[in-house]
Amino acid sequence: MKIKLPIVSLSALIVSVPAPAATLSEAEATFLDQLVTASVVLEQRCDGYEVDGSGSVRLGARLLGSPDAAMAMIDAYAAAIQARDGASYNPRKFRPEVSDAAATTFRRVRTELIRNPKRACADYGDASVDRGLLRRY
Repeated sequence: MKIKLPIVSLSALIVSVPAPAATLSEAEATFLDQLVTASVVLEQRCDGYEVDGSGSVRLGARLLGSPDAAMAMIDAYAAAIQARDGASYNPRKFRPEVSDAAATTFRRVRTELIRNPKRACADYGDASVDRGLLRRY
């Protein structure tokens, strides 16, 4: 018994140490930045824009290599939003590096939209339309 207790304690310590956060690839970071920017345009209720879901997946697939990879990033961003809001989320889809990068982009874009809503809505909204993430209505 004396030998088993230290081994169990050591294994518990090893398992409980959090792994370092992964980093986003350049393509993932680009897609996430564009995805977050479009979502902030919608969150700030910029007039004339709505989500283009299929366009978002097509853009993500072009950048990340497949529709599945695009959907995985969209799901990771959705989990990050839910986690920050204190809502239940799927922990298998949550990625800390996505949450951190999304929060940084969200704050930057939202600050610009608040400071100069007319110009920033047009700039960010039109850029998101050009990328296929949003469409005009």
